[in-house]
Amino acid sequence: MKFYSKLIWGLLTVTLAAAAFDAQAKPKKLRALIVSGQNNHNWQVSHRVLRLILDQSGIFDTDIALTPAAGGDMNEFKPDFSDYDVVVLDYNGDRWTAETDEAFLSYVRKGGGVVVYHAADNAFADWPEFNKIIALGGWEGRNEASGPYYYLINGIPVLDNGAGPGGSHGMQREYPMHCRKADHPITKGLPDNWMHARDEMYDRMRGPANVRDLLYSGQTDPRTGGSGREEPLVFTVDYGKARIFHIMLGHCGPTLEDNPAMQCAGFQTLLLRGAEWSATGKVKQPVPSDFPTDKSISLRRSYRAPAR
Repeated sequence: MKFYSKLIWGLLTVTLAAAAFDAQAKPKKLRALIVSGQNNHNWQVSHRVLRLILDQSGIFDTDIALTPAAGGDMNEFKPDFSDYDVVVLDYNGDRWTAETDEAFLSYVRKGGGVVVYHAADNAFADWPEFNKIIALGGWEGRNEASGPYYYLINGIPVLDNGAGPGGSHGMQREYPMHCRKADHPITKGLPDNWMHARDEMYDRMRGPANVRDLLYSGQTDPRTGGSGREEPLVFTVDYGKARIFHIMLGHCGPTLEDNPAMQCAGFQTLLLRGAEWSATGKVKQPVPSDFPTDKSISLRRSYRAPAR
């Protein structure tokens, strides 16, 4: 009996040691929450794609919080934001309840991570604190009362208090991205210039303009309906202790298969690096081998980075 007891104890010790080693070898995944459920864009596809990108990276464990449909009882929508390292906003629709507003603000003010994705910066034009969280927004009645336009002239940011509506874009097209801060953790090691796949390019965005670090911009084309200006497209936001990453790229296509803006390896890389930075303040991801060049786009049709 003593022999078998020692054998069982030894096997148990080995098993526990192996489990402990395995736990140390596999870093704990970051918890992400995607907020969606209403949008003037194709949220039925976009929130699924966002989850694919995040989960397939191996870095994130992602949940989804969907609001009721437009006009529904928003009292049912009560995410526990505090459970997550980063909240990804894919929402533009009915106002949340005051309770949910306050829960979100409490999360952000305590230093929570936030990713503002594409049309999420159209939301809540009449909520001043939300507009500080996104820094720049468009549509939904935004105008000079919402804050200045923010664009670049010769690479220098300009705040323009002129009258006019906030938010527009020209025809979808492929376009080059221009890095404005190469030493930020999100952009470090990425090319200064690279080609983004066919997408909208937001312009004439306005708001509190509390941009902390402008990471990438793009030159709009007046021949296709753009403003003719160099416009901010990817940036971080200056909002207390929070780490907020705002990416205006990624207009969702009609299906998972026909979705070039979100299949772009550049978009996916920025989303992942921005989400990791928002969650932790650091970026440990290497530059992927399929990142676009200044001459050509690069698509990940499965929304997965190539194996290293």
